[in-house]
Amino acid sequence: MNVLTAREAGLVSCHRCELVHDQGVARCRRCHAHLSSRKPYSLQRVWAWLIAGIVAYIPANLYPMLVTRQLGTTHEDTIVGGVIVLADTGAYGIAGIVFFASVVVPLSKFGVIALLAWSVTRPNSLSQHSRLHLHEVIEFVGRWSMIDVFVVALLTALVQLGAAASVHPGPAAVCFALSVVFTMLSAQAFDPRLIWDRPDTSPKET
Repeated sequence: MNVLTAREAGLVSCHRCELVHDQGVARCRRCHAHLSSRKPYSLQRVWAWLIAGIVAYIPANLYPMLVTRQLGTTHEDTIVGGVIVLADTGAYGIAGIVFFASVVVPLSKFGVIALLAWSVTRPNSLSQHSRLHLHEVIEFVGRWSMIDVFVVALLTALVQLGAAASVHPGPAAVCFALSVVFTMLSAQAFDPRLIWDRPDTSPKET
């Protein structure tokens, strides 16, 4: 059963304060923001931030995430290398958490955001409810995005034994944090109202 949307009913809500107006009104009566039925250039911003996040994620996996100095020796571990070291030492739980937060979550979020953005331009590819579920997955997965950076910060704060041993975040930590921020901006740029557009209206964002 098709549901009447606000756009089809001739209504538009303010992106800033959510006050509903009749279509054709240029500015919000409450906050005077510019009115449009969809966020202008929403999908363009989604793809731009997503590509930036993917680009930042590449060096995050190539450069060391942790730099450990112990008794005059220095060890540099990438994300995957750190997971392997943790698993070899028997810390399977921590290794699993780091792998989930550093590999599974970012790659999943990249894929889901890309699929959602692509599907709204191909209305017959997925149902509206399927696109809604994808959007809910993005919101859920995003809660775990910064856990790897948190683990690095926690280890840095705890393992500081002067000349004996010290742990410092590597350059990958900055790249990973940037990738997370860019991905969050990509998710925020997406206009969920595009999910409910029908085939004859979905390509339009104004």
